[in-house]
Amino acid sequence: MEIQIGDILKLKKPHPCGSKEWEVLRIGADFRLKCLGCGHQIMTPRRQVEKNVKEVIQSNKAAGETRN
Repeated sequence: MEIQIGDILKLKKPHPCGSKEWEVLRIGADFRLKCLGCGHQIMTPRRQVEKNVKEVIQSNKAAGETRN
């Protein structure tokens, strides 16, 4: 799965605030994600993120293509 910085991910389980959407702030062995509901940031292992992603709602690649 190709995930890039700035992508919006929809995860399987909701955050306690009720939102399932997260923005990718950092990638590597760990991901830094920001909850779009409350703004809380977490660091989580790449393997866990890739397992729990339901869909990539908005990708940087698609957003870049629409601006041109």
